[in-house]
Amino acid sequence: MILLLISFIAGVLTILAPCTLPILPIIIGSTVSGVNNRKKAFVIAGSLAASIIIFTLILKVSTAFIDIPPTVWAIISGTIIIVFGLISLFPNLWDRLRFVNKLSLKSNKVMNIGSNKESTYGDIIIGASLGPVFSTCSPTYFVILATVLPQSFLFGLLCLVVYTIGLSGMLLLIAFVGQRFVGKLGNLADPNGWFKKGLGVLFIIVGVGIMFGIDKKIQRSILDAGLFDVTKVEQKILSLDKKNNSEVIGTVAPELVSPDGYINTDGQPITIAEFKGKKVILLDVWTYSCINCQRTLPYVNAWYEKYKDKGLVVIGLHTPEFAFEKVEKNVEEAVRKFNVKHPVVLDNSYQTWNAYGNQYWPRKYLIDEEGNIVYDHIGEGEYLETERAIQMALLKLNATRPEIKIPTDIVNPNNVMNYESSRVNSKEVYFGSARNLVLENGKAGVLGTQTFVIPQTIIKNKLYLEGTWNFTPESAMSKTKGKILYKYDARSVYMVASSEKPITTEIYIDGKKVKDIVIQANELYTLVDGNEYGEHTLEIRTGSPGLEAFTFTFG
Repeated sequence: MILLLISFIAGVLTILAPCTLPILPIIIGSTVSGVNNRKKAFVIAGSLAASIIIFTLILKVSTAFIDIPPTVWAIISGTIIIVFGLISLFPNLWDRLRFVNKLSLKSNKVMNIGSNKESTYGDIIIGASLGPVFSTCSPTYFVILATVLPQSFLFGLLCLVVYTIGLSGMLLLIAFVGQRFVGKLGNLADPNGWFKKGLGVLFIIVGVGIMFGIDKKIQRSILDAGLFDVTKVEQKILSLDKKNNSEVIGTVAPELVSPDGYINTDGQPITIAEFKGKKVILLDVWTYSCINCQRTLPYVNAWYEKYKDKGLVVIGLHTPEFAFEKVEKNVEEAVRKFNVKHPVVLDNSYQTWNAYGNQYWPRKYLIDEEGNIVYDHIGEGEYLETERAIQMALLKLNATRPEIKIPTDIVNPNNVMNYESSRVNSKEVYFGSARNLVLENGKAGVLGTQTFVIPQTIIKNKLYLEGTWNFTPESAMSKTKGKILYKYDARSVYMVASSEKPITTEIYIDGKKVKDIVIQANELYTLVDGNEYGEHTLEIRTGSPGLEAFTFTFG
């Protein structure tokens, strides 16, 4: 439940994020103008919070707006702000428009909501129109959108509400402090006063900036200067939740919850409880397109073969990261490809994942014959320690059966993909709008279609695209022929990708073509399998549309 606290803190910190700074004066200025300022503050903050929640849920349940270019939304948002600015500058603007006067009285009231200095409707419009802008400024928001909501809708919604409470609460605090300060400057309710007109000019400047993307340039400049980088603070706070999840040793292992299917079990269900008092269980959490999981599978397979007759049961808990990994046929093909012989349980709904409080691929829980977790390892590595823990658990299981000899040697699989993690200085990259935080030459976190041009200067560990691409929460699909450019610091590069029809991609390293790769199936593709670590520039060229890219990972 620490994620609830993190969500609240993230909402508070969002006020300091660079993408909110250009529009923060609009929120504060709106709440300190006119009478009934306290009511205006609550209305604007409340409508902003509601719009964030509604906007997020629309992203999860609807694709109706996918093909609308993000520039359209920028123009709409900017236009709304400019209109309010003009009304503040010219409070009698609506009265001078003939077509407005010809409308019925009721219609006039609706159209004139912005000019009415005490209009609750106008305050709602201001807050609601800016809600989505705030919602794209926080790593915690992306965690809620991309991982928590798909796993548990109710808990994800609760985290989202707590996030907006933190954001709205901070806005109210700032607004009330601002009200006390500017209240000493005189009557701010005068529609023809200097404050109203100054606020109108500010609205127009910010609105034009949003329409032409100037706010994004300001955001980038602030980040490049190293100022107000609250993202790093949030990431550190999020790591606290992860550390808390690893403290499970000595606890009772939860049961497998509502599995969505079984592989390598002859169609029969299996449970943790049925092995209590009889077997030691290694629960291996994985998903088939994850390179980190793939690198551990040779060890898991070897342990299963070596110890299955000594009392070890290996259960693979396949919890998908992407939608295509929920398809049982895809998982079955992966099980054959990686020579997995032990039982695999499909956890498409994340119910067992949630029961264990897990947040990682891969993860291994060793469960003794009493049903307690006696060893827990996150990620790759520590194969020696893991196998020693298996041996100790089996010795305890067979303490009264001296005829069963537990080997003391250590497996050394032949088909292992070794790498030095300390020399890999590039982190996993996501293409989908829910997590494309390093998209450099476009708008990150935005659904829909964008057209890209690669600049002359390329920054390391930043993602660059060329051509027209359509973004969903999980992936980016090329709508034209195009390019992907990424300067990385590692030895090997892998990409999760797919295509409805086979598509040939040309792979270039440091400007030299190294190979062609045909992409179609939803799986992990090895783009670069180098011999030396270091900085290189990867370029992927697609001669036709249809490439769907999910992630880059490095080794």
